[in-house]
Amino acid sequence: MLKRRARVFIGLFLFSDVLLSAAAWLGAYFLRFHFPPLLSLLPADKGVPPFDRYLWLLPLIVLLWPIVLYFRGLYEVQRVRSRIDELFAILFSVLLGATFLLGATLYVRVYYRFQPESAPAWEYSQAVFVVFVVLDCAALALGRWACRRYLQYRWTTTAGLEHVIVAGTGELALTIAQSLRTHRELGCELIGFLDDHRTDSVLGLPILGRFDQARDIVARRRVAQILIALPLAEHAAMVDLVRSLRSECIDIKVVPDLLQYATLKATLEELDGQPIIGLNDVPLRGWHSFIKRAMDLLLGATLLLLLVPVFSVIALLIKLRGGRGPIFYRQERMSLDGKTFLMYKFRSMREDAEQGTGPVWASAEDPRRTRIGIWLRRYNLDELPQLLNVLIGDMSLVGPRPERPSFVERFRGAIPLYMLRHRVKSGITGWAQVNGWRGNTSLEKRIEYDLYYIENWSVLMDVKILIMTLFRGFGQRHAY
Repeated sequence: MLKRRARVFIGLFLFSDVLLSAAAWLGAYFLRFHFPPLLSLLPADKGVPPFDRYLWLLPLIVLLWPIVLYFRGLYEVQRVRSRIDELFAILFSVLLGATFLLGATLYVRVYYRFQPESAPAWEYSQAVFVVFVVLDCAALALGRWACRRYLQYRWTTTAGLEHVIVAGTGELALTIAQSLRTHRELGCELIGFLDDHRTDSVLGLPILGRFDQARDIVARRRVAQILIALPLAEHAAMVDLVRSLRSECIDIKVVPDLLQYATLKATLEELDGQPIIGLNDVPLRGWHSFIKRAMDLLLGATLLLLLVPVFSVIALLIKLRGGRGPIFYRQERMSLDGKTFLMYKFRSMREDAEQGTGPVWASAEDPRRTRIGIWLRRYNLDELPQLLNVLIGDMSLVGPRPERPSFVERFRGAIPLYMLRHRVKSGITGWAQVNGWRGNTSLEKRIEYDLYYIENWSVLMDVKILIMTLFRGFGQRHAY
């Protein structure tokens, strides 16, 4: 039932996306060449290009746009994302598609370089592409909002909502119930729960009866689907419930209780037809890992070149005001798969800072800091040399902050799931840091944010963290 209605949902989104993107492309042409304020910007030696030239790209848009939107997860019905995250995903997809589109036209123009009379037919205004990106992002966001409202109205009035019940009232059952409520556009209405041990309401919905009353409840309440979300301890009850309902004309779905074992995102694989469930998978593998590494190299090298003057000023200040010692400081840290590396920093403490104490946490008013070091650590400028670690491949621009091996040994036994943060490369900045969990703050909360990042990684999330770092990552009150 859910799958059948999800197809309607995806089909409507696909039709809307293609139609609106085609309209945005044509609208961009007319705005650029027939809207007086923009038309006045057209060079005098160039007239208005023929409309049919822009029509030639419509088939490519119709074929390309569903692909780029699909790979950004915009056709994953079960994926819960905020409207802001969806807007960012749309923007990224449209920019990527427009880049491919523009690149294709430039390639054809280069191909025709020896046939000058054919080349002008493939000249396209860059202003049209800019207007198209703006129009398409707005159109897709509004179109998806309208599709959701239409589906909710359709299921409620014409087609009717399908009645769904959940067997169980534990943590897993409540998670499933909340997801059903979130995705109202699927046309499913949760009407209650089945449970052998409770009679009160759950999430404002009634307990309809016991498991052995399921057949009568299904018939009386016209239930179209039952989701069985029972813990493994109630395996026998689940088997009896499935047996009692398998002759009924309803959809039976079993939600496996693996939350207690899953440490990261669970995945489903297949080996000769046998399902295999992975409980410790991360999205940063294969192609995704290549994309992240390419982004690290491109942005890391660019930032390093741009910051050469800043490096020079800081190095001079450390020599003049930082006391005796080198400019750079190397410290052993732990990163991907528990491997150690030497992390580079600008020296912000005395050269003999840990001679008598060994590795210890930095603290407020730390007497080991130099005069310039106080300023460097306050604004995270001591971390800039880690761009070298990014280029070498020891670190990434975004990821959990690397920790010293001595601290790792102390925390791995005391904090559950601590070592899972080493399933990805460490980063200069991270989801925990931009949300204020850095320095002498709760380690448990930091791990919680690190694991959320690992489970939900995407290129867009990395871009979002880098942007947030510009506004939140410098001068935090726990930076010392």
